[in-house]
Amino acid sequence: MPTFSPITPDGLVELGAELATRRPRRRVVLLVDGPDAAAPADLAGRIADRLTTLGRPAAVVSLVDYLRPASLRFEFGHTDAESYRTIWFDLDAVRREVIDALRDRGQWLPRLWDPDRDRSFRDRPREAAPDQVLLVAGPMLLGSGLPADATVALRLTAGALHRRTPNEEAWTIPALLDHDRTAPIADVEVRYDHPDRPAVRAVLEK
Repeated sequence: MPTFSPITPDGLVELGAELATRRPRRRVVLLVDGPDAAAPADLAGRIADRLTTLGRPAAVVSLVDYLRPASLRFEFGHTDAESYRTIWFDLDAVRREVIDALRDRGQWLPRLWDPDRDRSFRDRPREAAPDQVLLVAGPMLLGSGLPADATVALRLTAGALHRRTPNEEAWTIPALLDHDRTAPIADVEVRYDHPDRPAVRAVLEK
């Protein structure tokens, strides 16, 4: 069984920043996988802020800004857990417009689809620094096929997931639990039932 060690929230941020800065003078993609109840984009934002203070350009791409159009997401209803897991997020676009674009063209598209207006954000690509770090944050990223240099997974037990997920989003929980059962192990696995008292499994060496 893997061993988990207590860490402070600030220590978790430092660990995420260290994971990215292991790769100096090159562009890095760091996935922060976690259900909405774990607020992975919030942690990613704190890591990005820390990297910036260390002199490393960093930005966050949230998976919620890469949803598919409503006609596709809701093809099988508004509360279909399998659709949530397999259809909702435009992972092909994340790879094409964020990860491949960063590596091949030195740029990335920060947002693609506005779910409130159900139309494109019409953002322009941003230019990447030679040592740019992009943190891609959202649910069910591990095992999605997205290539990354490093990965962090925020894990919630079923009880915590039920407690922290709004009632109107509880239908997503089966998909999230199925994902956690089958997802590969991240470089940093975080027990995140209590964000003020996380615990981490040792970083895997690359």
